[in-house]
Amino acid sequence: QVQLVESGGGLVQAGGSLRLSCAASGRTFSSYAMGWFRQVPGKEREFVAAIRWSGGSTYYADSVKGRFTISRDNAKNSVYLQMNSLKPEDTAVYYCAARNTRVIVTTATGYDYWGQGTQVTVSS
Repeated sequence: QVQLVESGGGLVQAGGSLRLSCAASGRTFSSYAMGWFRQVPGKEREFVAAIRWSGGSTYYADSVKGRFTISRDNAKNSVYLQMNSLKPEDTAVYYCAARNTRVIVTTATGYDYWGQGTQVTVSS
């Protein structure tokens, strides 16, 4: 069984920063791709960023490119999302996801495991 636990969400003013963390447990993730998604009520879950667990290849949605950075710490089995220059439209529940292959994909259906989500609210 794979467990993903997100943390680090909260309330921040526009222009501020937050760092989300995702702690993974349950198996070895060296061959996994990890992703961050976000969702607001009434909308589909949206791809934000992804990283290969080994190798470090990353991919970002256009809406966050240049502002968000995804990274990993293999020793801690953790993935992070550094979010800078936050905007009110970044407000959402952010989810960590794991995919049981090395290939990065940007669709939610391509991921096998999900965390419970963490709320990020950006005030104007």
